[in-house]
Amino acid sequence: MNNASQSAKPKGIMWARGFIALVLVSNLAAAIPFVFRPERFVGAFELAGVPGRAAVMGVGLLFVMWQVPYAFALAHPGRHWISVVEAVLMQLIGLGGETWLLSRIPLEHANLRGSILRFILFDALGALCLLAALGLVLASRRSEER
Repeated sequence: MNNASQSAKPKGIMWARGFIALVLVSNLAAAIPFVFRPERFVGAFELAGVPGRAAVMGVGLLFVMWQVPYAFALAHPGRHWISVVEAVLMQLIGLGGETWLLSRIPLEHANLRGSILRFILFDALGALCLLAALGLVLASRRSEER
């Protein structure tokens, strides 16, 4: 391996780790209030009372649970590159699912549609960051193989 590829690899992995960290921290920052302050969000989903709080808390717990591959990807993106792939796929599934969900919500539910639109934007930005991270990781892996 020449000096140029040796110096490029850590920089690419460093950037990949930064993109992954940004998404992981953002996802957890969104999830934790759902778990511990669900009453702040029930109205945005047209829910109420104990069932509404439980539903929002459940979604928050799912958000936390889904971060496991992101944590492995962050710990060592080159070694755990498959976790980067999993994170990208999870983010894209969320984005596609939310877009599909939005298409099924009538226009008169503006508050609910607004909540889903925020998820779409959030997941689209996360997907872009994770795709960039994946590209950097794959480029680093290719340079290691040379």
